[in-house]
Amino acid sequence: MSPGTAPEDAYTAEPFVPGGAGLDALREAAAGCRGCPLHREASQTVFGAGAPDARVVLVGEQPGDQEDRQGRPFVGPAGKVLTRALDEAGVDPDETYITNAVKHFKFTVVPERGKRRIHKPPSLREMTACRPWLAAEVHVIDPEVIVALGATAGKALLGPSFRVTKQRGMLLPCPALDGHEMLATIHPSAVLRADDREAVYRGLVSDLRVVAETLR
Repeated sequence: MSPGTAPEDAYTAEPFVPGGAGLDALREAAAGCRGCPLHREASQTVFGAGAPDARVVLVGEQPGDQEDRQGRPFVGPAGKVLTRALDEAGVDPDETYITNAVKHFKFTVVPERGKRRIHKPPSLREMTACRPWLAAEVHVIDPEVIVALGATAGKALLGPSFRVTKQRGMLLPCPALDGHEMLATIHPSAVLRADDREAVYRGLVSDLRVVAETLR
């Protein structure tokens, strides 16, 4: 594909994904992805990170402000919540790989808040455009379980009818990713936004314990 962004009616990362590549080659290629417009404003592509032979792949929504600046997924406050919850649930972090359904930060700037970059949820078109990267990651790693963190990640993997409130904590097949077993739970940022953080956090840990039991 020639340099630039795909036309609006054909958003897809597919032409940028090298066939048969390992994670390092995929990460390098993703840095030049122009499959949708999100690359224009983001600082960089934020690819997945973790064990190349991970038993669990965790999928968030998209990079946040800190992730966009540092180039690694889940390095902000939500990442700290997730690390703690995995440990408490009994999921070995050395057996995990973490990534996002969308690899570029989508945001809006609010001048009255000091030009702070405010997160905007990716559209279904943007999630679909970015799915070839996620599919390639999963194909290389071949995990035992995929965990969708939050409603957006769940919709990216299971379609727009997915509801995290109804389907969380259950093991489901994921046709979009070669039928791998998948479990959905809340995004760890939901813990940070909750009035009763402890109760919401306990729910996250409970869901992740299903993953730990599956691995055992």
